[in-house]
Amino acid sequence: MNERYERGLEAYASQFGIGKDEVEAWFAARHGERFGREAINAAGGAWNDDELGLRERSLVVVAALITLGGVDERLRGHVQWALEHGVTPDELEAVVALLAVYIGYARASTASDIVYDELTRLGHR
Repeated sequence: MNERYERGLEAYASQFGIGKDEVEAWFAARHGERFGREAINAAGGAWNDDELGLRERSLVVVAALITLGGVDERLRGHVQWALEHGVTPDELEAVVALLAVYIGYARASTASDIVYDELTRLGHR
C-alpha cells in the first residue's frame, strides 16, 4: 500500500469509529471492493493537505452535504466528525442558517433537524 492509501484508511477508520484494518472490509460489504479502493484512495488525498486543516475541511464537507440534500446519514457522520475536529455546535448551526439563504429554507431546515438531532444525541444540546 502507498502512503496516500494508508492516509485514506486512517481517515475512514476515524470517521467510522473502527480499526484501520477493518476499513476495507467495511467498504467491501457495503459497496464492493472496487468502490472501496477508490474511496479510500480519494480520502487519502482529500483529507490531508497543508492549506486546510481538518476543522476547515469538516466545515466545507458539512456545507456540501447540506447543499446536496438527501444524504442524511452521511451528514450525521460528518457532523460528529466535525465536532471531533474542533468545530463548535454554534458554528454548525451558523453554517445551516447561512446556507438557508443560498439553498432554500426547505433543504436547510431538513439539515437543521439532522444537525440538531446529532448535537442532542452527542450531548451538545
